[in-house]
Amino acid sequence: MHDTVIELAKRSRSLSPQERERLVELLLETLVEPAEPEVEEAWNREIKRRVEAHMRGESDTFSLEDVLAEARRIAP
Repeated sequence: MHDTVIELAKRSRSLSPQERERLVELLLETLVEPAEPEVEEAWNREIKRRVEAHMRGESDTFSLEDVLAEARRIAP
């Protein structure tokens, strides 16, 4: 590991837990590639389509209890 990285890690220990959490969030953001505009637009259209279908009552919904029960069944 580079000395700068080690020094930054040591210095970060003096931050409050909230400040360290924010630092981690900021660092993680630098690793995420921004979505291509056409992909972002496609997702926005899909989200809009699903919300509109839900508002018209055309989509299936599940209770939280059912979802959690299924999750427990799949990953005990």
